[in-house]
Amino acid sequence: MGKKREALKAAFPNSLPVMSGYVFLSLTYGIYMHAIGFSFIYPMLMALIVYTGSVEFLLGNLLLGSFNPMQTFLMALMVSVRHLFYGLSMLTRYKELGWKKFFLIFGLSDETFAVANFREPPAHVDRGWYYLWITWLDETSWVIGATAGGLLAPLIHFDLKGLDFVLTAMFVAIFTDNWIREKDHTSSISGLIIPIGCLLCFGNHNFMIPSIALILLVVMLFRKRLEEGEKR
Repeated sequence: MGKKREALKAAFPNSLPVMSGYVFLSLTYGIYMHAIGFSFIYPMLMALIVYTGSVEFLLGNLLLGSFNPMQTFLMALMVSVRHLFYGLSMLTRYKELGWKKFFLIFGLSDETFAVANFREPPAHVDRGWYYLWITWLDETSWVIGATAGGLLAPLIHFDLKGLDFVLTAMFVAIFTDNWIREKDHTSSISGLIIPIGCLLCFGNHNFMIPSIALILLVVMLFRKRLEEGEKR
């Protein structure tokens, strides 16, 4: 029991900034889900099972329309494909952690990756429990915030119309941050031009899959150029 407590003491202050941000953002997500017609059960379960913030916001709208499994799968893959690279870089760090690594893999979000990758546990602290606590604290704060947002939303008496714009705002913020950080804008520009072209060609109900396919093709064709650009 001692090593678990020591690991928790080491992990908690490192996870606190992530937990604070997660509670606020997931609270907004819970309120948003209520605004589009879902009870608190939906954001709570999706926060617990899906645990991918951007995908969870997308699923809210997808659940309101006709279900298209392939489009849903491709959209979730595109939004979360970066986790493949995060996971590969954590293989050595999570090696030989036994049963813990299954939860660590499931709970590897952007922010958890940043903390686990750049904040080493103290020498006397068990690595496995340290990483487990970081992952558990982060996900628990997300689930608590999403559930609280769904429960508190009915008590909010001002007009929630337009709250769904938070999804658009979130992706604009992600795009802007990526644009500032990247040295080669090929992928960002293709991400703007290709969907607009597909929207004009295929209509608003059928443009998503061809857009994703063409964007993937562009990224594959210009991969070396993009990688070299990031190194400069």
